[in-house]
Amino acid sequence: MILLKTHLKVIALAAVIGVSGVCGAQVIGPRTLNMEQVIQLAQENSISAMSNRNSFVAQYWSYRSYKAEMLPSLNISASLGQFNRSLVALQDYNTGTISYRPNYNLSNDATLYLSQNVPWTGGTVSLSTSLSRMDQYSPARLTTYYAQPVYLSYMQSLWGYNRFKWSKQTEPGQYEVAKRQYIENMEQVSQTAVMYFWGYVSAMENYERAVKSFEDSKRLYETGKTRFGMGTITRDQLMQIEVSMLNDSLSLSSVQVNLRSALNRLCSYIGYKEDTELSLQIDYDVPDITLEYDDVLERALENSSFRLSQEISYIETERSVAQARSNRGISASINARFGMSGSADRFNDTFVQLKDQEVVGISLSIPIVDWGLARGRLRMAEAQAQTTRNRLEQDMIDYRQNLLTQVMQFNNQRSQCEIAARAAQLAEDSYQLALQNFGSGSMTMTQLDQLKQKRDGALSSYVSNVASFWNYYFGMRKATLYDYMNGIDINAEFDKLVK
Repeated sequence: MILLKTHLKVIALAAVIGVSGVCGAQVIGPRTLNMEQVIQLAQENSISAMSNRNSFVAQYWSYRSYKAEMLPSLNISASLGQFNRSLVALQDYNTGTISYRPNYNLSNDATLYLSQNVPWTGGTVSLSTSLSRMDQYSPARLTTYYAQPVYLSYMQSLWGYNRFKWSKQTEPGQYEVAKRQYIENMEQVSQTAVMYFWGYVSAMENYERAVKSFEDSKRLYETGKTRFGMGTITRDQLMQIEVSMLNDSLSLSSVQVNLRSALNRLCSYIGYKEDTELSLQIDYDVPDITLEYDDVLERALENSSFRLSQEISYIETERSVAQARSNRGISASINARFGMSGSADRFNDTFVQLKDQEVVGISLSIPIVDWGLARGRLRMAEAQAQTTRNRLEQDMIDYRQNLLTQVMQFNNQRSQCEIAARAAQLAEDSYQLALQNFGSGSMTMTQLDQLKQKRDGALSSYVSNVASFWNYYFGMRKATLYDYMNGIDINAEFDKLVK
Protein backbone atom coordinates (compact mmCIF):
# COMPACT_ATOMS: atom_id res chain seq x y z
CA MET A 1 0.00 0.00 0.00
CA ILE A 2 1.44 3.38 -1.07
CA LEU A 3 0.53 5.24 2.13
CA LEU A 4 2.32 2.88 4.50
CA LYS A 5 5.72 2.87 2.82
CA THR A 6 8.48 4.05 5.12
CA HIS A 7 9.76 6.58 2.56
CA LEU A 8 7.16 8.05 0.23
CA LYS A 9 7.67 10.59 -2.49
CA VAL A 10 4.51 12.57 -3.16
CA ILE A 11 4.56 14.57 -6.38
CA ALA A 12 2.08 17.38 -6.96
CA LEU A 13 2.26 18.30 -10.64
CA ALA A 14 0.55 21.58 -11.31
CA ALA A 15 -0.49 20.56 -14.79
CA VAL A 16 -2.21 17.40 -13.49
CA ILE A 17 -4.09 18.64 -10.45
CA GLY A 18 -4.59 22.25 -11.46
CA VAL A 19 -2.68 23.97 -8.69
CA SER A 20 -0.42 26.16 -10.83
CA GLY A 21 -0.35 29.80 -9.87
CA VAL A 22 -1.36 29.48 -6.24
CA CYS A 23 1.94 30.38 -4.56
CA GLY A 24 2.61 34.09 -4.47
CA ALA A 25 6.14 34.51 -3.05
CA GLN A 26 9.34 35.26 -4.94
CA VAL A 27 11.92 32.77 -3.60
CA ILE A 28 13.20 30.10 -5.98
CA GLY A 29 14.28 26.90 -4.24
CA PRO A 30 14.55 23.15 -4.74
CA ARG A 31 11.51 21.44 -6.17
CA THR A 32 11.85 18.34 -3.97
CA LEU A 33 11.68 18.94 -0.23
CA ASN A 34 11.67 16.90 2.95
CA MET A 35 10.36 18.13 6.28
CA GLU A 36 13.74 19.43 7.45
CA GLN A 37 14.16 21.50 4.28
CA VAL A 38 10.67 22.95 4.65
CA ILE A 39 11.54 24.00 8.20
CA GLN A 40 14.79 25.62 7.05
CA LEU A 41 13.04 27.54 4.27
CA ALA A 42 10.38 28.74 6.70
CA GLN A 43 13.03 30.00 9.12
CA GLU A 44 14.77 31.85 6.30
CA ASN A 45 11.87 33.24 4.28
CA SER A 46 8.64 33.37 6.29
CA ILE A 47 7.18 36.69 7.40
CA SER A 48 7.07 35.34 10.96
CA ALA A 49 10.80 34.63 10.92
CA MET A 50 11.56 38.13 9.60
CA SER A 51 9.35 39.65 12.29
CA ASN A 52 11.18 37.62 14.94
CA ARG A 53 14.54 38.88 13.70
CA ASN A 54 13.37 42.51 13.69
CA SER A 55 11.96 42.18 17.21
CA PHE A 56 15.25 40.81 18.48
CA VAL A 57 17.27 43.54 16.77
CA ALA A 58 15.03 46.17 18.40
CA GLN A 59 15.65 44.63 21.83
CA TYR A 60 19.37 44.44 21.08
CA TRP A 61 19.56 48.17 20.43
CA SER A 62 17.52 48.84 23.54
CA TYR A 63 20.17 46.93 25.50
CA ARG A 64 22.93 48.83 23.69
CA SER A 65 21.25 52.10 24.72
CA TYR A 66 21.31 50.95 28.34
CA LYS A 67 25.01 50.08 28.06
CA ALA A 68 25.71 53.46 26.48
CA GLU A 69 24.11 55.21 29.45
CA MET A 70 26.75 53.62 31.68
CA LEU A 71 29.62 55.00 29.55
CA PRO A 72 31.07 58.55 29.47
CA SER A 73 29.56 60.85 26.87
CA LEU A 74 31.24 63.85 25.23
CA ASN A 75 28.92 66.64 24.13
CA ILE A 76 29.01 70.22 23.02
CA SER A 77 26.26 72.76 23.44
CA ALA A 78 26.22 76.22 21.93
CA SER A 79 24.07 79.31 21.53
CA LEU A 80 25.25 81.15 18.44
CA GLY A 81 24.17 84.48 17.04
CA GLN A 82 21.79 85.43 19.88
CA PHE A 83 20.92 88.94 18.66
CA ASN A 84 18.86 91.13 21.01
CA ARG A 85 17.65 94.64 20.17
CA SER A 86 14.82 95.60 22.51
CA LEU A 87 13.79 97.73 25.47
CA VAL A 88 14.45 96.28 28.90
CA ALA A 89 13.10 97.44 32.28
CA LEU A 90 15.82 98.77 34.63
CA GLN A 91 15.35 100.00 38.20
CA ASP A 92 17.40 102.89 39.53
CA TYR A 93 19.47 101.76 42.53
CA ASN A 94 19.00 105.01 44.48
CA THR A 95 15.47 106.13 43.66
CA GLY A 96 13.84 102.82 42.79
CA THR A 97 12.44 104.32 39.61
CA ILE A 98 11.87 101.87 36.77
CA SER A 99 12.69 103.04 33.26
CA TYR A 100 13.05 101.33 29.91
CA ARG A 101 16.44 101.40 28.25
CA PRO A 102 17.48 100.19 24.81
CA ASN A 103 19.33 96.88 24.72
CA TYR A 104 21.40 96.21 21.63
CA ASN A 105 23.81 93.24 21.74
CA LEU A 106 24.94 89.99 20.20
CA SER A 107 25.97 86.99 22.31
CA ASN A 108 27.67 83.68 21.54
CA ASP A 109 28.60 80.88 23.91
CA ALA A 110 29.74 77.26 23.72
CA THR A 111 30.31 74.52 26.29
CA LEU A 112 32.20 71.28 25.88
CA TYR A 113 31.47 68.74 28.59
CA LEU A 114 32.28 65.14 29.44
CA SER A 115 29.60 63.54 31.61
CA GLN A 116 29.28 60.21 33.37
CA ASN A 117 26.26 58.69 35.12
CA VAL A 118 27.04 57.15 38.49
CA PRO A 119 24.91 53.98 38.81
CA TRP A 120 25.68 53.46 42.52
CA THR A 121 24.19 56.81 43.57
CA GLY A 122 22.04 57.82 40.61
CA GLY A 123 23.91 61.09 40.18
CA THR A 124 25.75 62.61 37.24
CA VAL A 125 29.29 64.01 37.28
CA SER A 126 30.62 66.15 34.44
CA LEU A 127 33.86 67.90 33.51
CA SER A 128 33.29 71.01 31.39
CA THR A 129 34.90 73.99 29.69
CA SER A 130 32.99 76.97 28.34
CA LEU A 131 33.50 80.33 26.62
CA SER A 132 31.11 83.25 26.09
CA ARG A 133 31.39 86.46 24.13
CA MET A 134 29.07 89.47 24.47
CA ASP A 135 29.15 92.30 21.87
CA GLN A 136 27.34 95.39 23.14
CA TYR A 137 26.47 97.97 20.43
CA SER A 138 24.56 100.59 22.47
CA PRO A 139 24.93 102.93 24.29
CA ALA A 140 28.62 102.20 23.66
CA ARG A 141 30.56 99.62 21.69
CA LEU A 142 31.91 97.02 24.12
CA THR A 143 33.10 93.42 23.83
CA THR A 144 33.32 91.14 26.87
CA TYR A 145 34.63 87.57 27.18
CA TYR A 146 33.75 85.17 29.96
CA ALA A 147 35.61 81.85 30.21
CA GLN A 148 35.43 78.83 32.44
CA PRO A 149 38.49 76.82 31.34
CA VAL A 150 37.66 73.87 33.56
CA TYR A 151 35.03 73.09 36.15
CA LEU A 152 33.67 69.95 37.75
CA SER A 153 29.98 69.61 38.55
CA TYR A 154 27.88 66.98 40.27
CA MET A 155 24.11 66.56 40.53
CA GLN A 156 22.61 64.08 42.93
CA SER A 157 19.13 63.35 44.27
CA LEU A 158 19.20 62.57 47.97
CA TRP A 159 17.01 59.67 49.19
CA GLY A 160 15.41 59.59 45.75
CA TYR A 161 14.69 56.89 43.19
CA ASN A 162 17.84 55.58 41.53
CA ARG A 163 16.79 54.32 38.11
CA PHE A 164 20.33 53.19 37.26
CA LYS A 165 20.36 50.79 40.20
CA TRP A 166 17.19 49.07 39.02
CA SER A 167 18.12 49.13 35.33
CA LYS A 168 21.34 47.32 36.20
CA GLN A 169 19.23 44.50 37.64
CA THR A 170 16.68 44.26 34.83
CA GLU A 171 18.26 45.30 31.50
CA PRO A 172 20.82 42.46 31.15
CA GLY A 173 18.10 39.96 32.08
CA GLN A 174 15.67 41.43 29.57
CA TYR A 175 18.27 41.09 26.83
CA GLU A 176 18.81 37.45 27.78
CA VAL A 177 15.02 36.96 27.72
CA ALA A 178 14.96 38.48 24.22
CA LYS A 179 17.55 35.93 23.07
CA ARG A 180 15.56 33.01 24.43
CA GLN A 181 12.28 34.36 23.11
CA TYR A 182 13.83 34.68 19.67
CA ILE A 183 14.79 30.99 19.70
CA GLU A 184 11.33 30.08 21.01
CA ASN A 185 9.67 32.12 18.28
CA MET A 186 11.81 30.43 15.64
CA GLU A 187 10.79 27.06 17.07
CA GLN A 188 7.19 28.23 16.68
CA VAL A 189 8.00 28.96 13.03
CA SER A 190 9.28 25.37 12.73
CA GLN A 191 6.10 24.05 14.36
CA THR A 192 3.93 26.03 11.95
CA ALA A 193 5.98 24.84 8.96
CA VAL A 194 5.53 21.24 10.12
CA MET A 195 1.78 21.82 10.40
CA TYR A 196 1.61 23.13 6.81
CA PHE A 197 3.88 20.31 5.60
CA TRP A 198 1.67 17.57 7.02
CA GLY A 199 -1.46 19.48 6.07
CA TYR A 200 -0.33 19.26 2.46
CA VAL A 201 0.62 15.59 2.90
CA SER A 202 -2.87 14.87 4.26
CA ALA A 203 -4.49 16.76 1.38
CA MET A 204 -2.35 14.87 -1.12
CA GLU A 205 -3.24 11.52 0.46
CA ASN A 206 -6.92 12.44 0.30
CA TYR A 207 -6.53 13.40 -3.34
CA GLU A 208 -4.79 10.13 -4.24
CA ARG A 209 -7.46 8.11 -2.45
CA ALA A 210 -10.19 10.10 -4.16
CA VAL A 211 -8.63 9.40 -7.57
CA LYS A 212 -8.28 5.69 -6.76
CA SER A 213 -11.84 5.49 -5.40
CA PHE A 214 -13.24 7.16 -8.51
CA GLU A 215 -11.34 4.74 -10.75
CA ASP A 216 -12.62 1.79 -8.67
CA SER A 217 -16.17 3.16 -8.87
CA LYS A 218 -16.00 3.42 -12.66
CA ARG A 219 -14.78 -0.16 -12.92
CA LEU A 220 -17.50 -1.31 -10.54
CA TYR A 221 -20.11 0.54 -12.59
CA GLU A 222 -18.92 -1.12 -15.80
CA THR A 223 -18.98 -4.49 -14.03
CA GLY A 224 -22.44 -3.69 -12.66
CA LYS A 225 -23.81 -2.93 -16.10
CA THR A 226 -22.48 -6.27 -17.34
CA ARG A 227 -24.03 -8.10 -14.41
CA PHE A 228 -27.30 -6.24 -14.86
CA GLY A 229 -27.40 -7.35 -18.48
CA MET A 230 -26.82 -10.91 -17.27
CA GLY A 231 -29.60 -10.53 -14.72
CA THR A 232 -27.42 -11.21 -11.66
CA ILE A 233 -28.18 -7.78 -10.03
CA THR A 234 -31.30 -5.66 -10.00
CA ARG A 235 -31.72 -2.21 -11.49
CA ASP A 236 -31.88 -0.78 -7.98
CA GLN A 237 -28.45 -2.23 -7.21
CA LEU A 238 -27.05 -0.80 -10.44
CA MET A 239 -28.41 2.61 -9.50
CA GLN A 240 -26.67 2.36 -6.13
CA ILE A 241 -23.38 1.70 -7.89
CA GLU A 242 -23.90 4.68 -10.18
CA VAL A 243 -24.75 6.95 -7.21
CA SER A 244 -21.54 5.81 -5.51
CA MET A 245 -19.55 6.67 -8.65
CA LEU A 246 -21.12 10.13 -8.84
CA ASN A 247 -20.40 10.76 -5.16
CA ASP A 248 -16.80 9.78 -5.74
CA SER A 249 -16.65 12.26 -8.61
CA LEU A 250 -17.96 15.04 -6.36
CA SER A 251 -15.51 14.06 -3.64
CA LEU A 252 -12.65 14.26 -6.13
CA SER A 253 -13.59 17.84 -7.03
CA SER A 254 -13.75 18.79 -3.35
CA VAL A 255 -10.35 17.36 -2.45
CA GLN A 256 -8.78 19.14 -5.45
CA VAL A 257 -9.83 22.44 -3.90
CA ASN A 258 -8.43 21.37 -0.50
CA LEU A 259 -5.19 20.33 -2.15
CA ARG A 260 -4.83 23.71 -3.84
CA SER A 261 -5.43 25.48 -0.52
CA ALA A 262 -2.91 23.31 1.31
CA LEU A 263 -0.25 23.87 -1.35
CA ASN A 264 -0.96 27.59 -1.31
CA ARG A 265 -0.44 27.81 2.46
CA LEU A 266 2.79 25.80 2.31
CA CYS A 267 4.28 27.77 -0.58
CA SER A 268 3.32 31.10 0.94
CA TYR A 269 4.93 30.23 4.26
CA ILE A 270 8.25 28.97 2.89
CA GLY A 271 8.52 31.77 0.32
CA TYR A 272 8.23 29.80 -2.92
CA LYS A 273 7.30 31.52 -6.16
CA GLU A 274 3.96 31.03 -7.80
CA ASP A 275 4.85 28.57 -10.59
CA THR A 276 6.62 25.99 -8.39
CA GLU A 277 5.99 22.32 -9.07
CA LEU A 278 6.47 20.92 -5.59
CA SER A 279 7.48 17.40 -4.54
CA LEU A 280 7.63 16.20 -0.94
CA GLN A 281 9.77 13.44 0.45
CA ILE A 282 7.90 11.99 3.40
CA ASP A 283 9.15 9.69 6.12
CA TYR A 284 6.33 8.14 8.15
CA ASP A 285 8.75 6.66 10.68
CA VAL A 286 8.76 8.51 14.01
CA PRO A 287 11.82 8.45 16.31
CA ASP A 288 11.73 6.30 19.42
CA ILE A 289 12.02 9.02 22.08
CA THR A 290 10.63 8.88 25.62
CA LEU A 291 10.79 11.94 27.84
CA GLU A 292 11.02 12.17 31.62
CA TYR A 293 9.01 14.99 33.18
CA ASP A 294 11.67 15.94 35.75
CA ASP A 295 14.32 16.21 33.03
CA VAL A 296 12.01 18.23 30.77
CA LEU A 297 11.07 20.58 33.62
CA GLU A 298 14.72 21.16 34.51
CA ARG A 299 15.67 21.93 30.91
CA ALA A 300 12.64 24.18 30.43
CA LEU A 301 13.37 26.24 33.53
CA GLU A 302 17.06 26.44 32.66
CA ASN A 303 16.81 27.22 28.93
CA SER A 304 13.48 28.88 28.22
CA SER A 305 12.52 32.48 28.85
CA PHE A 306 9.79 31.63 31.38
CA ARG A 307 11.65 31.58 34.70
CA LEU A 308 13.95 34.45 33.76
CA SER A 309 10.91 36.54 32.77
CA GLN A 310 9.36 35.77 36.13
CA GLU A 311 12.51 36.85 37.96
CA ILE A 312 12.51 40.16 36.10
CA SER A 313 8.81 40.63 36.89
CA TYR A 314 9.56 40.17 40.59
CA ILE A 315 12.30 42.81 40.39
CA GLU A 316 9.99 45.21 38.57
CA THR A 317 7.36 44.86 41.29
CA GLU A 318 9.99 45.81 43.87
CA ARG A 319 11.08 48.72 41.69
CA SER A 320 7.55 50.13 41.48
CA VAL A 321 7.25 50.01 45.29
CA ALA A 322 10.69 51.64 45.73
CA GLN A 323 9.77 54.41 43.32
CA ALA A 324 6.49 55.09 45.14
CA ARG A 325 8.30 55.10 48.50
CA SER A 326 10.97 57.54 47.25
CA ASN A 327 8.27 60.01 46.20
CA ARG A 328 6.84 60.10 49.71
CA GLY A 329 8.04 62.62 52.31
CA ILE A 330 10.99 64.98 51.99
CA SER A 331 12.77 65.08 48.65
CA ALA A 332 16.16 66.72 48.30
CA SER A 333 18.87 67.17 45.70
CA ILE A 334 22.39 68.53 45.80
CA ASN A 335 24.16 70.52 43.10
CA ALA A 336 27.86 71.29 43.32
CA ARG A 337 30.30 72.98 40.92
CA PHE A 338 34.00 73.67 41.36
CA GLY A 339 36.38 75.27 38.90
CA MET A 340 38.00 78.41 37.57
CA SER A 341 36.54 81.40 35.72
CA GLY A 342 37.66 84.70 34.26
CA SER A 343 36.34 87.72 32.35
CA ALA A 344 37.99 90.48 30.29
CA ASP A 345 37.53 92.80 27.35
CA ARG A 346 40.11 90.94 25.30
CA PHE A 347 40.19 87.22 24.66
CA ASN A 348 43.79 86.64 25.76
CA ASP A 349 43.29 88.58 29.01
CA THR A 350 40.35 86.35 29.95
CA PHE A 351 42.71 83.59 31.09
CA VAL A 352 45.28 85.80 32.89
CA GLN A 353 43.69 86.19 36.31
CA LEU A 354 41.37 83.26 36.80
CA LYS A 355 39.33 83.13 39.95
CA ASP A 356 38.13 80.21 41.98
CA GLN A 357 34.51 79.15 41.47
CA GLU A 358 32.56 77.15 44.05
CA VAL A 359 28.81 76.70 43.86
CA VAL A 360 27.11 74.29 46.27
CA GLY A 361 23.46 74.07 47.13
CA ILE A 362 20.80 71.73 48.43
CA SER A 363 17.21 71.90 47.22
CA LEU A 364 14.43 70.65 49.49
CA SER A 365 10.78 69.86 48.93
CA ILE A 366 8.80 69.17 52.10
CA PRO A 367 5.12 68.24 51.81
CA ILE A 368 3.11 69.66 54.69
CA VAL A 369 -0.42 68.72 53.71
CA ASP A 370 -0.98 66.37 50.72
CA TRP A 371 -4.20 64.77 52.01
CA GLY A 372 -2.64 61.30 51.96
CA LEU A 373 -1.73 61.44 48.25
CA ALA A 374 1.81 60.03 48.64
CA ARG A 375 0.71 57.38 51.14
CA GLY A 376 -2.13 56.35 48.83
CA ARG A 377 0.24 55.94 45.90
CA LEU A 378 2.54 53.80 48.03
CA ARG A 379 -0.32 51.59 49.23
CA MET A 380 -1.54 51.22 45.66
CA ALA A 381 1.95 50.21 44.46
CA GLU A 382 2.26 47.67 47.29
CA ALA A 383 -1.16 46.19 46.48
CA GLN A 384 -0.33 45.94 42.77
CA ALA A 385 3.00 44.34 43.63
CA GLN A 386 1.30 41.70 45.78
CA THR A 387 -1.21 41.01 43.00
CA THR A 388 1.67 40.54 40.58
CA ARG A 389 3.43 38.14 42.96
CA ASN A 390 0.26 36.06 43.31
CA ARG A 391 -0.18 35.97 39.55
CA LEU A 392 3.42 34.88 39.01
CA GLU A 393 3.02 32.07 41.55
CA GLN A 394 -0.10 30.86 39.74
CA ASP A 395 1.68 31.14 36.38
CA MET A 396 4.41 28.84 37.69
CA ILE A 397 1.83 26.27 38.82
CA ASP A 398 0.06 26.40 35.44
CA TYR A 399 3.39 26.20 33.63
CA ARG A 400 4.37 23.00 35.40
CA GLN A 401 0.96 21.43 34.80
CA ASN A 402 0.95 22.33 31.11
CA LEU A 403 4.46 20.94 30.74
CA LEU A 404 3.40 17.69 32.38
CA THR A 405 0.48 17.43 29.95
CA GLN A 406 2.79 18.04 26.99
CA VAL A 407 5.16 15.30 28.14
CA MET A 408 2.31 12.81 28.56
CA GLN A 409 0.88 13.66 25.14
CA PHE A 410 4.26 13.27 23.47
CA ASN A 411 5.10 9.95 25.13
CA ASN A 412 1.66 8.58 24.22
CA GLN A 413 1.73 9.71 20.61
CA ARG A 414 4.27 7.19 19.30
CA SER A 415 2.09 4.26 20.37
CA GLN A 416 -0.88 6.07 18.82
CA CYS A 417 1.03 6.20 15.52
CA GLU A 418 1.77 2.46 15.67
CA ILE A 419 -1.87 1.62 16.39
CA ALA A 420 -3.08 3.95 13.64
CA ALA A 421 -0.63 2.40 11.15
CA ARG A 422 -1.89 -1.09 11.93
CA ALA A 423 -5.51 0.04 11.69
CA ALA A 424 -4.88 1.71 8.34
CA GLN A 425 -3.23 -1.43 6.97
CA LEU A 426 -6.11 -3.65 8.09
CA ALA A 427 -8.71 -1.23 6.72
CA GLU A 428 -6.96 -1.13 3.33
CA ASP A 429 -6.70 -4.92 3.17
CA SER A 430 -10.37 -5.28 4.12
CA TYR A 431 -11.42 -2.85 1.42
CA GLN A 432 -9.35 -4.59 -1.26
CA LEU A 433 -10.84 -7.92 -0.26
CA ALA A 434 -14.33 -6.41 -0.37
CA LEU A 435 -13.69 -5.20 -3.92
CA GLN A 436 -12.90 -8.76 -4.95
CA ASN A 437 -15.98 -10.10 -3.17
CA PHE A 438 -18.19 -7.48 -4.78
CA GLY A 439 -17.04 -8.64 -8.19
CA SER A 440 -18.06 -12.19 -7.34
CA GLY A 441 -21.42 -11.05 -6.01
CA SER A 442 -20.90 -11.85 -2.32
CA MET A 443 -20.69 -8.19 -1.20
CA THR A 444 -23.37 -5.51 -1.47
CA MET A 445 -22.71 -1.91 -2.46
CA THR A 446 -23.79 -0.68 0.97
CA GLN A 447 -21.25 -2.92 2.68
CA LEU A 448 -18.56 -1.83 0.23
CA ASP A 449 -19.27 1.87 0.91
CA GLN A 450 -19.05 1.28 4.64
CA LEU A 451 -15.68 -0.42 4.30
CA LYS A 452 -14.42 2.37 2.04
CA GLN A 453 -15.43 4.98 4.61
CA LYS A 454 -13.63 3.03 7.33
CA ARG A 455 -10.57 2.73 5.09
CA ASP A 456 -10.52 6.47 4.38
CA GLY A 457 -11.02 7.31 8.04
CA ALA A 458 -8.24 4.96 9.15
CA LEU A 459 -5.78 6.33 6.59
CA SER A 460 -6.63 9.94 7.52
CA SER A 461 -6.23 9.07 11.20
CA TYR A 462 -2.79 7.61 10.55
CA VAL A 463 -1.53 10.74 8.77
CA SER A 464 -3.11 12.90 11.47
CA ASN A 465 -1.37 10.95 14.24
CA VAL A 466 2.03 11.24 12.56
CA ALA A 467 1.44 14.98 12.13
CA SER A 468 0.44 15.22 15.80
CA PHE A 469 3.66 13.46 16.84
CA TRP A 470 5.81 16.04 15.07
CA ASN A 471 3.66 18.86 16.39
CA TYR A 472 4.19 17.59 19.96
CA TYR A 473 7.90 17.07 19.30
CA PHE A 474 8.49 20.62 18.13
CA GLY A 475 6.31 21.83 20.98
CA MET A 476 8.72 20.12 23.39
CA ARG A 477 11.67 21.69 21.56
CA LYS A 478 10.10 25.11 21.97
CA ALA A 479 9.37 24.50 25.67
CA THR A 480 12.90 23.28 26.51
CA LEU A 481 15.04 24.82 23.72
CA TYR A 482 16.61 21.38 23.43
CA ASP A 483 17.02 19.14 20.37
CA TYR A 484 16.18 15.65 21.64
CA MET A 485 17.10 13.92 18.38
CA ASN A 486 20.65 15.31 18.36
CA GLY A 487 21.02 15.76 22.13
CA ILE A 488 22.08 19.44 22.06
CA ASP A 489 20.72 22.78 23.23
CA ILE A 490 19.15 24.93 20.53
CA ASN A 491 20.96 28.21 19.96
CA ALA A 492 21.21 30.98 17.40
CA GLU A 493 23.95 33.12 15.85
CA PHE A 494 22.93 36.41 17.44
CA ASP A 495 26.01 38.28 16.22
CA LYS A 496 24.90 37.76 12.62
CA LEU A 497 21.37 38.94 13.38
CA VAL A 498 22.48 42.41 14.47
CA LYS A 499 24.92 43.04 11.63
